Amino acid sequence: MSAALLLAAALAASPHDALRTLFQEQWDWSEQAYPEQATQNGDDRFDDRLTDWSEPAIARRQEHERAMLARAEAFERTGLSEEDRLDLGLFLYPLRQEVAGFRFHDELFQLDQIDSPPAAIAELARAVPRAHVEDCERFLARMRAIPAYVDQQIALLGRGLALGITPPRAVLEKAPAQLENHIGEPEKNPLYTAVFAELPASVPARDQARLRAEAVRTLRDQVIPAYRKLLAFVKDRYVPGARTTLGLTALPDGKEWYRHEIEVQTTTDQSPEQIHALGLREVARLDAAMEALRREVRFPGDRQAFFHLLATDPRFFYTDPAALLSGYRDIAKRIDAELPRHFGTLPRLTYGVAAMPAYEAKTAPAAFYEPGSPDAGRSGTFLANSYDLASRPKWAMVDLTLHEAVPGHHLQIARAQELSGLPEFRRFAMYNAFVEGWALYCESLGEELGVLTDPYDRFGQLSAEMWRAVRLVVDTGLHAKGWSRERAVRYFVDHTGQPELNARVEVDRYLVWPGQALGYKLGQLEISRLRAEAEKALGDRFDERAFHDRVIGAGALPLPILETRVRSFIAKSAATSSRAKDRPPGD
Repeated sequence: MSAALLLAAALAASPHDALRTLFQEQWDWSEQAYPEQATQNGDDRFDDRLTDWSEPAIARRQEHERAMLARAEAFERTGLSEEDRLDLGLFLYPLRQEVAGFRFHDELFQLDQIDSPPAAIAELARAVPRAHVEDCERFLARMRAIPAYVDQQIALLGRGLALGITPPRAVLEKAPAQLENHIGEPEKNPLYTAVFAELPASVPARDQARLRAEAVRTLRDQVIPAYRKLLAFVKDRYVPGARTTLGLTALPDGKEWYRHEIEVQTTTDQSPEQIHALGLREVARLDAAMEALRREVRFPGDRQAFFHLLATDPRFFYTDPAALLSGYRDIAKRIDAELPRHFGTLPRLTYGVAAMPAYEAKTAPAAFYEPGSPDAGRSGTFLANSYDLASRPKWAMVDLTLHEAVPGHHLQIARAQELSGLPEFRRFAMYNAFVEGWALYCESLGEELGVLTDPYDRFGQLSAEMWRAVRLVVDTGLHAKGWSRERAVRYFVDHTGQPELNARVEVDRYLVWPGQALGYKLGQLEISRLRAEAEKALGDRFDERAFHDRVIGAGALPLPILETRVRSFIAKSAATSSRAKDRPPGD
């Protein structure tokens, strides 16, 4: 269709249709610009390529985003329904934040002790379809693109060195060990084991042999040499040249940069000082709750001695990784059986529990969730860390399952993906404060779900909530108050009872993801506050299942919009109950 005809069609469309056309245009552009994202979303149109991280490509993407923001802000709102206006507001919200953030050069942070180009592509390999020969051929094309991709990453890292914009050297010193996990024998490489090692029967045997041989050649001749080049750059130049400061505020424009990250990660305008003070109050409240639990189990020593018992007593630890995974699966089954009593609508997409890949376990948290895709027929996965079993206490497992699997991340994310009638960007929205706040709120449902009956498991829930309260103090301490790494680790250990290894991994994570750790507690507190508001307003008319469906039934939302949505639910529920009460008998 010619440009003139496209324009004529757009002018003839209803305001709703014109708005949906704008949304679809941006969605298709985003999927093509970030093909790894498309694959994760179940869109296979760009499965043969990787994101272009050259400076001209970055400039083109930023130009497009600015132009799209201008178009969306100028969109004529006359004739739009209330739902259309909400869609437009949610379309503008992250776009404005992204454009505002261009000044801070986030693109220069391509590697740290947790994330790297090889790790990102290995994670992608776990999500790619491989049911057909064509799927595997597309991934081979992606593998052949890795050398150019790595060169682009090295150029960005070099630019960061020149500008003094790098992660702290103190945490980057762990990065080479992570990279070394990706340069061994081709047949043991994560890309080979995830995609080619066990191909399904739908790929003919003769093609399986050919595809495996090509994968080995590509890894040996192209991918692994590129990764070795990246490793040499990181060891010889990037780590030695990285900054010796810690907090984000030490970087150029750092104070404003941190405030921007807080706004993005929490969807609030709270200052670092406000968040730090809130964290101190929450830590004090949870200190008292943990002390009460210590007395409940009649432990004779002080709290630090209690923490020592929990961190060292053999009864609290598995000695076999397989037993750890079985333990998580048993907990998940118990929770699954209780969900219908607390949620009106459950996702159809299934989930599983699996071991975290060894190449990332050493610097990773105790567990995390990888979203599935209804469109691609891929289940969600709760990945449990079995590295160093002596730091994986049993009393933390129920809480982690509530958070990472159900009713936390899997239930909420899969439910959003399955929503019908919403534009794609809303189905796949991932506002940190909402997504992580919901998962932390779900940890508090353990007693209602009947899985937090053991006092030590309840300690695990308190410890995990304390963990997130401590984050408010430590993240702002590191990035706004000049805290040292050791002070942050000590504060973490003293208040959570977590092993020191966990504390160090967490503190180092906050150093490279400024503000991200703040979303958990701020989101949880807001959801809990809204529930308390609904319970008070509705009394015995409060319906927990309806409340939960209201909170997660529109996908992830900024917290101010969630507040509006829940208050509308309260008003409608109260009005409905009032009409039912006033209805004459026999109606």
